[in-house]
Amino acid sequence: MTEAQPRHSPLISPGARWRGLAAAISTITAVGVALGLGLPLLALLLEARGVSPAWTGINTAFAGIASVAVTPFVTPMAKRVGTARLAFWMVIVSGLSFYLFYVIEAFWVWFPLRLVFHGAVTATFVLSEFWINALAPAGRRGLVMGIYATILSIGFVAGPIMFAAIGSLGALPFAIGSAILLAAAVPVLLARDTSPRLDGGHDTPFVRFLLIAPMATLAGFVFGSVESGSMSLLPIYGVHLGMEPGQAALLVSAFVGGNIIMQVPLGLLADRYERRQMLALCALAGLAGAIAIPFMGSSLPALSVLLVVWGGIIAGLYTVGLTHLGARFTGADLASANAAFAMMYSLGMLAGPLSMGAALNTGYPAAMPYTIGGFFVIYLIVAYRRMSSPEGV
Repeated sequence: MTEAQPRHSPLISPGARWRGLAAAISTITAVGVALGLGLPLLALLLEARGVSPAWTGINTAFAGIASVAVTPFVTPMAKRVGTARLAFWMVIVSGLSFYLFYVIEAFWVWFPLRLVFHGAVTATFVLSEFWINALAPAGRRGLVMGIYATILSIGFVAGPIMFAAIGSLGALPFAIGSAILLAAAVPVLLARDTSPRLDGGHDTPFVRFLLIAPMATLAGFVFGSVESGSMSLLPIYGVHLGMEPGQAALLVSAFVGGNIIMQVPLGLLADRYERRQMLALCALAGLAGAIAIPFMGSSLPALSVLLVVWGGIIAGLYTVGLTHLGARFTGADLASANAAFAMMYSLGMLAGPLSMGAALNTGYPAAMPYTIGGFFVIYLIVAYRRMSSPEGV
């Protein structure tokens, strides 16, 4: 496999650039579909095998541990073997390891297997987002990232739909999930000549980008926290308000629906307006929405409308945050910045459900949205300090 020229090289034609973008987006979308199918499938398989919910939760938490552990090594490995080659093998590893969950019945083996599977998936996400960000035309980067985020969200939604259609019994759902992941290697091969080299940069450790670009990387943490916590706990919040479980589950659909609808418009705005200001406005809207949620009471229509708008706007933290990194960094620096963003998002996936779950345990439902508001307050404080400085990012 050969590597492409740097991002702005004249050797990459506009057609090749868009071909590479299509390949990277389709690759990560296939991974999203497989994850949407696989995560509930794994939980149900463990339940069928007699594993307690507590141990299932502990095993699932290894996904976050794998993400945090693998992220620092993605850029150095990509520099050594190439972006496309590493992405290809990570997709292969994730596809093969996914089927092993069905084959291997010894529960203790699932812990290292989770590390392998989710580590490979994390590496694929980091590499694909770097690939997309590097190839996106400067004037349309926000649009490209919005399209990417929209299609990825649709992929996550498609996974559970497939799960409902094919069921959870036998090897078939695992074979389908594995096949989808392995198929994601095809676009990587077809567009390997467009994958960006990791030239340039200053070998800056990726954690330094948490300080160099805190508004962008902290956006990943806040969105990861709020998204994962909301998708996990909104149904429980609804039940605590007195809703039927089926009604409460619709709250997640409203939240995800807003995410799908708003990504492209926010990306277009990110191409026209100052991105730091947009990130701050998204966080301010997130805080206002979190405060407003308890005032909707148990009205499903009112709460659903609010969640569509609120969920869509706060998704700008993800889209605009990635766009901001792509506009500021190139080459190896961009890869490291994307890795820092992914790390913060993964940490958010751990912090959000834990803090919001603890808030619900108080027996006061409004404590959950107010806890969400706390994440936005922290972000706005950082944003104010950075935007007050002419060098803040």
